[in-house]
Amino acid sequence: MPLDHYLTLGRSGLRVSPFALGAMTFGEDPGGAGCSVEESGRILSAYLDLGGNFIDTANFYTNGHSEKILGDHFAARPGRREHVVLASKFFGNLFPGDPNGGGAGRTSIRAQLDATLRRLRTDYLDVYWLHNWDRHTPIEETMRTLDDLVTEGRIRYVGFSNTPAWVTAQAQTTALLRGWSPLIALQVEYSLLARTVEGELAPLARDQGMALVPWSPLRNGFLSGKYRRGTRVTDSARAAYVGGPDEGEYAVIDAVAAVADELGTSSAAVSLAWLRAREGTVVPLLGARKVEHLTTNLAALELTLTPEQLHRLDEVSAPVLDYPAPMHGAQRAMLQFAGATVDGEASTVYPPLLQSDVRY
Repeated sequence: MPLDHYLTLGRSGLRVSPFALGAMTFGEDPGGAGCSVEESGRILSAYLDLGGNFIDTANFYTNGHSEKILGDHFAARPGRREHVVLASKFFGNLFPGDPNGGGAGRTSIRAQLDATLRRLRTDYLDVYWLHNWDRHTPIEETMRTLDDLVTEGRIRYVGFSNTPAWVTAQAQTTALLRGWSPLIALQVEYSLLARTVEGELAPLARDQGMALVPWSPLRNGFLSGKYRRGTRVTDSARAAYVGGPDEGEYAVIDAVAAVADELGTSSAAVSLAWLRAREGTVVPLLGARKVEHLTTNLAALELTLTPEQLHRLDEVSAPVLDYPAPMHGAQRAMLQFAGATVDGEASTVYPPLLQSDVRY
């Protein structure tokens, strides 16, 4: 499946590539995880030339430089911006000391969007994400403001990122009941080394027809193939402050490497192929500091894991989920159906209730 075999992003009419290009690395930053303007342009051109059309950034990535690089790139290529799905995020405060400089209130959302559109040199965004939960702002204020922006044509679709499931459900329910623009996608941390999203957010997304857009699908490079037992990674810009995998993570890394060896491919490709095989619409975000990082990861488009390989990876990476998720697994029946099978799931048979067991 090449990049120009598009998917529908959630319950919407928006078609996107099976991998999105994350622009968090575009522009220099103090941590050294970014790349130059020239290399950013080469990465972006490579992705677009291969048929990719889904580009994601945020207002505070490299202090706004990421958005500016994207804006300058498309301004220099008239007519191309209209044929890409351009997404950015709000919440981050770029004005220390100003309590309204960030967050998800009406005033701050509009101010952040104005600044983002100036940097991107466009008059609309295809997707606008809430980057994090603003616990100080009523969710109906955030959703009403976003709906107003859709009505005005300044944004086309709405998504959430890094927001608790109960808040996300409240926002979606409010939007649906009031006829406002609903959420079409959730941007979440998701990988073979980060699967706790499967407890609440992933089921919510499936129920509501939302797509999942996983960030850090290689878990800070742990699943890239660079990390092996007994070796030291020195060519990663994040290695200095991310640290190394622990023993449990190495068990997953080893299993991924074994599958990669069987298929004659990279650990990164296996990890990304596993994500794309998850239930529902899953569109991983690929970040890159070099063109070769991007092209190497795109090998996952040509990879299909067998059911046995998927099972092995599922087993070794099985997450420990918070209550009550362990009570709701597919292996258990949550209701007593008198020993019957309902919707393909057998019930747990409890002993009959005796009169002597009843307490009044």
